[in-house]
Amino acid sequence: MIRVLLAEDQELVRGAMAALLSLEPDIEVVAQVGRGDEVLPTALDSRPHVALLDIEMPGGDGISAAGQLRRQLPDCRILILTTFGRPGYLRRAMAAGASGFMLKDAPAAELAVAIRRTMGGERVVDPQLAAQALTEGDSPLSGRETEVLAASADGASVAQVAKRLFLSEGTVRNHLSAAIQKLHAGNRAEAARIAEEKGWL
Repeated sequence: MIRVLLAEDQELVRGAMAALLSLEPDIEVVAQVGRGDEVLPTALDSRPHVALLDIEMPGGDGISAAGQLRRQLPDCRILILTTFGRPGYLRRAMAAGASGFMLKDAPAAELAVAIRRTMGGERVVDPQLAAQALTEGDSPLSGRETEVLAASADGASVAQVAKRLFLSEGTVRNHLSAAIQKLHAGNRAEAARIAEEKGWL
């Protein structure tokens, strides 16, 4: 039996996936969580063979959880299942140790096949998204520019971002300016939107 952990914050979606997978003779859902910070402790308790992780969850995202699982439970295979087909997410997920990346709008039958293939050591990636990720390339933003842009994405002022990140206001302005230029944006709100759409934030 392939032991599966499901991490998905929408209870209805999680329940539907668990019900679908329970119909498979060789797959058993051994644990379900709705928060990112519950993934690692639950996985350490339940010892799944495959962790099916959503990206956007309260308490931490699926990509961070994938990195924690890779370090703490290296034998557990990780399959990211998300609504957001962003090339940057795919790159970050693979860098964090995910074995696969699927979109939630894929046919239900493909999920069990993807779990089996992941368990067998294959990489399972939506082909269109893989092609897009190769075309897009890596984020042009530095780590600090990404951090500053993310901190300002909710409309925070330069002073608020500086306080949050323990930086001077001048440093924050410089990083925002660099990010806006690199992303060919008109302002920081547009820069944040572009970076978010590509999965770089």
